[in-house]
Amino acid sequence: MLSYLKSDGEHNYDIDLEVTITPENSEPQTICRSNFKYMYWNMAQQLAHHTVNGCNVKVGDMMASGTISGKDETALGSLLELSWGGKKTIQLKNGQTRTFLEDNDTITMKGFAEKDSIRVGFGEVSGKILPAKK
Repeated sequence: MLSYLKSDGEHNYDIDLEVTITPENSEPQTICRSNFKYMYWNMAQQLAHHTVNGCNVKVGDMMASGTISGKDETALGSLLELSWGGKKTIQLKNGQTRTFLEDNDTITMKGFAEKDSIRVGFGEVSGKILPAKK
């Protein structure tokens, strides 16, 4: 491991994460539950790696963690992983299946942290896959 990536102790946050898919005219279905604590690289390591490679990070810049996969199949962090590269279908409650997102699917991500009965939510973010313009 490169010296600038070495760190001692625990540096990842315990944040429960959930991802749902909502096909058009259907109910949401949870397809992933994971936790930020499973990140392979913590955010300090990611920032160090970006800057040592010349990324011009400035105050106020936002960084995304990337895919967060947990320890078992229910915690895989992307449809690519969940469907084993499109080889395995994901059964939805409405009878449909998915290997990848389809037009008019809505994906919603939610997160919260909880300790000693105190819960802090991070809200949710959603995006709908729109059909290509013709």
